[in-house]
Amino acid sequence: MEEITTNISWIAIIVGAVLAFIAGWLWYSPKLFGKKWAEGSGVEMNDASSMPMGAMAAQVIGLIIVAWFVAAMAAQNLLLTTILAVIGFTILQWSGNSFSGKSSYAKLVDAGYWLVSVIIMIAVQGVL
Repeated sequence: MEEITTNISWIAIIVGAVLAFIAGWLWYSPKLFGKKWAEGSGVEMNDASSMPMGAMAAQVIGLIIVAWFVAAMAAQNLLLTTILAVIGFTILQWSGNSFSGKSSYAKLVDAGYWLVSVIIMIAVQGVL
């Protein structure tokens, strides 16, 4: 338990998760990749008032956990372990998206978002 709590910057975890969430909001917006992603994912783009709250809450919790993982790895100087884990989970997401029938474009958008999110989290760990 000590390895996930020692030398952890909780401010960096929260800032990294918030910035990654904002990046996702922009990433999946109609102005960037949202419209074509929605088509390739078989979902409809809705207005902000009809956002799926359960999915949003799960996203926030997941981002905090990933940011915590990045922080724990940074505290142990294990950046390559972080990169390896992110690549592995991104490939697993690609696989799951393939089973669900998403288009290649939608899979690339999802994979790109996770890579950008973790890059943000790593950068925040380096700054804070």
